[in-house]
Amino acid sequence: MTDGPPPPDPYRWLEDAHDPAVQEWTEKQDARYRAAADGWRARASAEARLTELSERLGARSAPRPAGARLFLTRSLPGAEHPELVVVEPSGAVRVLVDPALLDPTGGTTLEEWEPSWDGRRLAYQVASGGTENAALFVLDVDTGRVLDGPIDRVRRSTVAWLPDADGFYYVRRLHPALHPGEGQYHRRVQLHLIGADPEQDAVVFGTGRAKTQHYTVRISADGRWLVVGAAAGAVPRRDLWIADLTEDRPDRPRLRPLQEGLDARSQPHLRPGTSPDGRCWLTTDLHAPRGRVVVTTPGAPTPDTWTELIPEDPQAVLEDFAILDGPDPDRPLALVVRTRHAVGEVTLHDLADGRPLGPVPVPPLGTVGKVRVAATDAHRAWFVHTDFATPPAVLCYDTRTGAVTPWPVPGAAVAEPGVDPADGLETRRLAFTSRDGTTVRMFLLARRGGPDRPRPAILTGYGGFGQSLTPGYAPEALAWVRAGGVYAVANVRGGGEEGEQWHRDGMLDRKQNTFDDFHAAADHLVTTGWTTPGQLGIWGASNGGLLVGAALTQRPASFGAVVCMAPLLDMARYELSGLGPSWTGEYGTAADPEQLARLLSYSPYHHVRADTRYPAVLFAVFDGDSRVDPLHARKMTAALQAATGSGQPVLFRLERGAGHGARAASRRTALFADLLAFFADRLGLPAGF
Repeated sequence: MTDGPPPPDPYRWLEDAHDPAVQEWTEKQDARYRAAADGWRARASAEARLTELSERLGARSAPRPAGARLFLTRSLPGAEHPELVVVEPSGAVRVLVDPALLDPTGGTTLEEWEPSWDGRRLAYQVASGGTENAALFVLDVDTGRVLDGPIDRVRRSTVAWLPDADGFYYVRRLHPALHPGEGQYHRRVQLHLIGADPEQDAVVFGTGRAKTQHYTVRISADGRWLVVGAAAGAVPRRDLWIADLTEDRPDRPRLRPLQEGLDARSQPHLRPGTSPDGRCWLTTDLHAPRGRVVVTTPGAPTPDTWTELIPEDPQAVLEDFAILDGPDPDRPLALVVRTRHAVGEVTLHDLADGRPLGPVPVPPLGTVGKVRVAATDAHRAWFVHTDFATPPAVLCYDTRTGAVTPWPVPGAAVAEPGVDPADGLETRRLAFTSRDGTTVRMFLLARRGGPDRPRPAILTGYGGFGQSLTPGYAPEALAWVRAGGVYAVANVRGGGEEGEQWHRDGMLDRKQNTFDDFHAAADHLVTTGWTTPGQLGIWGASNGGLLVGAALTQRPASFGAVVCMAPLLDMARYELSGLGPSWTGEYGTAADPEQLARLLSYSPYHHVRADTRYPAVLFAVFDGDSRVDPLHARKMTAALQAATGSGQPVLFRLERGAGHGARAASRRTALFADLLAFFADRLGLPAGF
């Protein structure tokens, strides 16, 4: 990595999961974990409460119009996975894809799906074992018959259907034999025709580009305009190209730059019937870190032609933009979704000049999901709304009435508020000051009224990749607070809650800001009387696992317990496993001496100190995790067990047959029941769940 001495790494031998010595170590950790967990008195009641609260889930996506049909995912009580259904014009509902029927063990998940423009066909992707390495299939919606697939080597690929539904563009990895050891990379945009051999699919983009590039594909509903996006790993910028498919064969599109080499992310919006000199719209953070809407033409779409339509809001982040051009309004309209300090809001605008026409009413302190509208003559918009205590519900805005009304998910229970007024629970927004004077915010779910006495509290955060933590239904939070605790979510730098600059202020050489913000959140909960250091637990997953790992090693006396899930912890070697090579734009690379020094300045594994009174720690990892290798948690567990002088347990929970993302409902319930029971045991929650 560098010419200097390598950083200390006494537990490198734990990196290889196939090594017999590592397997023996893991078996011993399993036994230690089981012995500890069997003693957590709240374990059974936590699982029962989480099962009850999870039954309230109904809507999992807003309905997606395609032709005369609507497609959506829903969760039914007792189901292990959401199922994908179609709603016919008559109102009849049919199940198209049920992962539980595909795999009764519960180990298969539905990853992505996309109906054709006319609603006749459906492309869907399923993965097993938690790996997120999916296979793509094509379904005939009329008959339910599988027409094509499996097409392997896809991973959450966007699918852009041709207008006749006879084929689509998608993203597929090259065969791993071509690049041994790099099977998760080397993607290509390809064109697949239904029934053809996927090994013969034409490659239309990606050849000769960096292995960590990932791509998106979109196509206008009339099939004229193809847009390809490319980004290097997780860097916060995206190049875009556009092709007019009326000029060329679909397998040989002439892609012209729309946005290339700019430090920005943009997304085009094209309506059917748009000519080269017609209007198209882009949402972009170019010269606007909180986002704005601009207008251009697909024939000459480069940034020098952009005209601003809806300017950046200095206090709110642009999240979504949809066009409502149905026959009834007297003018085309635009629906704009923003988050203001991580809370969703919707406004209506005149599409011609961007003039604001007023707010669209949505419930307070919640999150507005992606807006779905019809490809043509759209006068309705559907979106999912949720908050920490209310299950996701579909809302429908109708331009003809100006009203927002609940849209019942067919066959599912109507979502009801998760907080009964009798419970006396409420969500608060708190603001506090970080080490450098920056104002940071967090949500706090607790019983109504002030902090009359310190309570066992759980604090979580993420702070990376521009991902925002916004209010969303959280059974684990509700269960904890109902049992007498406090639950807090910190919107620290590195996330996207305050726009792209907020993200960049918590990445690369500014990563310590993320940890300082989290420390300040913990201090605020203590100084305002909500909790005490001994009653405060922290948890985070993935990049959030790095966050709590750094908090643990930088300020071990500030916490009573820590849960670290699927974490990155050895930052000197994170690039050598999982999807690590894709994340150098977020963290930096150990190949550069200066960047390695920065990584080591906070790398949790390298800051474990002997004879330190560390709090109780639980590492939760998954053997099918293809993003973050469990080796990080193995090494950190061993280091902490050898170093801690507190006598508090350091536990390693390995779940087999699961991965980084979606899982069966019972598995999620069991996981979070263990986490809550661990916290209850360590933080002194007075009663069961």
